[in-house]
Amino acid sequence: QVQLVESGGGSVQPGGSLRLSCAASGRTFSMYAMAWFRRAPGKEREFVATISRSPDITVYADYVKGRFTISRDNAENTLYLQMNSLKYEDTAGYYCAGGVSGVAYSRDNGYVYWGQGTQVTVSS
Repeated sequence: QVQLVESGGGSVQPGGSLRLSCAASGRTFSMYAMAWFRRAPGKEREFVATISRSPDITVYADYVKGRFTISRDNAENTLYLQMNSLKYEDTAGYYCAGGVSGVAYSRDNGYVYWGQGTQVTVSS
């Protein structure tokens, strides 16, 4: 059974940083693409970033490009999202997703496993 468990969310001031983690278990982590999505109150879920299996090709949504970095540690079966220069509009629940293949997709139908989410709140 595949499990994805996010951690690292919290409250931060604008301009601050957070690092989210997603611990994966239940399948060979290195073989599959992984991604982060988010959902703000009253809005639909939206894509944030994705990373393929080796050679770890990354794709970012325009609204986080240059501020967020997705990475993976296959030895630790963990996905990360480093978030810098956080803005009010980054406030959302952030969800880790496991792909159906090693190819990185920016649409949520490319992912079959989802974590429970971790809340990120940007406020002063």
